[in-house]
Amino acid sequence: MPAEYPTTPDGRYFVVRGRLWRCSNPQLAPEERDKLVRELMTARRTRDRTEVERTKRALGERGEPWWTDGTPDWNRHLAHNTPYAGWFESLQIPPGTAG
Repeated sequence: MPAEYPTTPDGRYFVVRGRLWRCSNPQLAPEERDKLVRELMTARRTRDRTEVERTKRALGERGEPWWTDGTPDWNRHLAHNTPYAGWFESLQIPPGTAG
């Protein structure tokens, strides 16, 4: 993840404009992740929504959460409306910036 996008302490999400977005599954082998990212970029360039969805699910960014501890998925929620609110507030990110 680029440095301008803070990642939650548990590594499950990164934050863009105050919204949580699920990170890729860290258990994917680097070669598999790289292959899927290439496929995702191709799908985005060709505007193939079905393929974008498939690759995002394969990366673990959509669909069932890749973690197994039963914690709810807060993907696409505003950070201040989730259990990550205190952590996000502690970052003191100015409004309108990437984080």
